[in-house]
Amino acid sequence: MTTNRLEAFSDGVLAIVITIMVLELKAPHDVSLEALIPELPIFASYLFSFIYIGIYWNNHHHLFQIAQKVSGRILWANLHLLFWLSLIPFTTSWLGENHIAEVPVALYGFNLLMSAIAYFILQTAILKHHGEDFVLRKAVGKDIKGKISLVLYIVGLSLSFVSTWLALSIYVLVAIIWLIPDRRIEAIMT
Repeated sequence: MTTNRLEAFSDGVLAIVITIMVLELKAPHDVSLEALIPELPIFASYLFSFIYIGIYWNNHHHLFQIAQKVSGRILWANLHLLFWLSLIPFTTSWLGENHIAEVPVALYGFNLLMSAIAYFILQTAILKHHGEDFVLRKAVGKDIKGKISLVLYIVGLSLSFVSTWLALSIYVLVAIIWLIPDRRIEAIMT
C-alpha cells in the first residue's frame, strides 16, 4: 500500500485539530484593547499548541516523503499518534482557561509526552517495514533529538507540580529544539 491515503487522512485530522483549537478563541464583547488582556492566556496556549501541531505535521510529512510503503502496523501507529494529537485541543483549552494551574500543566505535558512516544512508535514501525539500507535509518541515526525530547517532557511533567513556569519553559524548549530545522531527512532527499 502506498502512503497517499494515510497522508491525506492525517492532514485532514490535523486540520480539524487546528480548527477545533481556534474555535476555543472567543472574541470579547467589549471593543477596547483592554478587553483582550483576559484572553491572552487562552491565545498563548493556542499559539503554543498551533506551533506543536505544525511541528508534528512537518515531521510527519518528512517521514512519509521517504516511506515507500505502509503496513497495517504503520496505519495503527499513525492512528495512535493522531489520537494523542487530537487531544491537544482539550488540554490546550484547559491550560488556557486555568492560567497555568498544576494539573492542567501536567495533563498538557502528559499529552505532549504521549504524542512524542506515539511519533517514536510510528517512526520505528516505518523503519522496521523497510530494509536495512532504508535512507530514513541513516537520516534518523540514533535519534538523539527525539530521545532528548522524551526526557525533557518527563522532566517537565514532573516539575509541573513544583513550578508550572519551569514545566512550561521545558515544553517551550522542546518546541524550540524542533523548530530549528532538522535537515537530516531533507539532506537525504536531495
